[in-house]
Amino acid sequence: MAQVNLLSQPRVVVFAALLLHSLEMVLAIDYSSALSKSILFYEAQRSGRLPATQRATWRGDSGLQDGIAEGVDLQGGYYDAGDNVKFGLPMAFTITMLSWSTIEYGHQIANNGQLEYTLEAIKWGTDYLLKAHPEANVLFGEVGDGFSDHNCWQRPEDMSTPRQAYKIDTSNPGSDLAGETASAMAAASIVFKASNNGYSNLLLSHAKQLFTFADTYRGKYDSSIRIAQKFYASSSGYADELLWAAMWLYQATGDEYYLKYVADNAQSLGGTGWSMREFSWDVKYAGVQVLASKVLMQGQGGKYTNTLRAYQFKAEYFLCACLQKNNGAQVQRTPGGLMYVRAWNNMQYVTTASFLLTVYSDYLSSTRQQLQCSGSYGVDPSELLSLARSQVDYILGNNPRATSYMVGYGVNYPQQVHHRAASIVSIKVDSAFVSCRGGYATWFSRSRSDPNVLVGALVGGPDQDDNFADQRDNFEQTEPTTYNSGPLIGVLARLTGGSSKQFLPETPAASPSASPPAQSVQHRTQGRLVPHGTKFYSVVKIIQKAVASWEYQGQTVHKYETTVTNISGHSLRHIFLIINQMKGPLWGLSKTRYANTYTFPPWLQQLSPGQSFMFVYHQAAPPVEILIAHYVHA
Repeated sequence: MAQVNLLSQPRVVVFAALLLHSLEMVLAIDYSSALSKSILFYEAQRSGRLPATQRATWRGDSGLQDGIAEGVDLQGGYYDAGDNVKFGLPMAFTITMLSWSTIEYGHQIANNGQLEYTLEAIKWGTDYLLKAHPEANVLFGEVGDGFSDHNCWQRPEDMSTPRQAYKIDTSNPGSDLAGETASAMAAASIVFKASNNGYSNLLLSHAKQLFTFADTYRGKYDSSIRIAQKFYASSSGYADELLWAAMWLYQATGDEYYLKYVADNAQSLGGTGWSMREFSWDVKYAGVQVLASKVLMQGQGGKYTNTLRAYQFKAEYFLCACLQKNNGAQVQRTPGGLMYVRAWNNMQYVTTASFLLTVYSDYLSSTRQQLQCSGSYGVDPSELLSLARSQVDYILGNNPRATSYMVGYGVNYPQQVHHRAASIVSIKVDSAFVSCRGGYATWFSRSRSDPNVLVGALVGGPDQDDNFADQRDNFEQTEPTTYNSGPLIGVLARLTGGSSKQFLPETPAASPSASPPAQSVQHRTQGRLVPHGTKFYSVVKIIQKAVASWEYQGQTVHKYETTVTNISGHSLRHIFLIINQMKGPLWGLSKTRYANTYTFPPWLQQLSPGQSFMFVYHQAAPPVEILIAHYVHA
């Protein structure tokens, strides 16, 4: 392309040239290059003694005395972001998502020549997590503390801040930390099953121990490791991590015990109660719900099918919110189209949501199903993948600022990353000690580009109006994290070509088991069965009775009348009934496209408080079982 001197051109020509340049950036997006850079980022985040194969050569050994004072070897692992603390909860979530990315899209990662590096990235994390779990009911969850660390600006090789290690145990529990670490080990055990079976079994053994520890001794980890509260507080509690861990252990073992746990605790732990609009290191419900949907769609639900369908209602709520096709709450977007959840490190929510959109798109495609959102019939799986692609494209430069938010990708990326190691000259170049406060005076405050390019780092990203300030002290926008990149790796791998090879449905596509769309609810559903007689549910009373019978072809056929009355005190706009054991015809309900699922009759738009409607069915059998799967207050 000929060079254009923009300063000498009329405004319309300048605009045309800029537009052409922008279009060229869109066409030039290279998912394979972004994938390799994202994986390289993890080498820059390593703590411990670095291997000879280290590619981020500007880094050196660090944290070699970690754990010594506590009598345990805690070398290794990852610094979570731009500081020098090893926080166990986000580190474990990073490994879980790196593993899930590899489980779903390992063949694409391999096709791009990145599988060996990805396995090394996962193992660098799991090796540390294994050391952090020296006995069944003990888990070290943090090395260093954020307060002293944030008072200093030192590269990891020089850090002089306290390196105390903090743990949870039976007297000081942390179910969220133990549950997420169990999830990481279980997911990684799947990754290493084929290539390193012994290591896989070791991970699985630790995962089972940690899950038992988490479930038996319940409590929030930040009530035990209080110093984590200002940095990685467990706002969602530990219930989501217990379900998350059980779901991953089921994926890794196929043991019904764990699926039963997910089903039996669906309501008490909130798995089928919470309608989510974010998925993160803290809040795992949307991930649990998508994994439960996967089990259901693979035909493995068995006697837990109804409960898994309730999980799927909630998974689809999240996905529809991302698509902005819910009745009510949506995931916001910036004017440039980026999903937006909150100001601090918004990119973490973008990549996790994009990952769930991507895998769910493949799950739907594998079973020839479509997503149904409020007021929309048949959202094609390609629409989910298209939204995920648009988010990745935005990250890589297709945005109003024409800025790549991945360091080292493209020509216009952040130069002043909020990251100690990147912002201070490499110890390989200048070995002079950088003091705690001297680092602030010399390196943090300077307005020049980082001396070390933190290749592959995904920074926090722009604000809700697509504005971004490339300044080192702007930590909300310029600090990268390991958990930003774990799910992004899966999406990037998928976008290089081909769908997931890990989704192998065991039921014919002609027998879909997907669920109706989830909606915002004001009360959590409880999934109680209403077989016959009078039953009170949280929002409705259901009365079933046989009103007539007759003989037909040697069988006694009964006519059953079922009355549904709203007892909630609020109008109901939607209600979904799962009706099992139906063997005859039914009148007075509208059939949905989902198996055994019905909703209001066509003439009923909503059910007012105290109002009833009736449906009738005939069958030569006992009354049906009715499950209240979902409801929405008007």
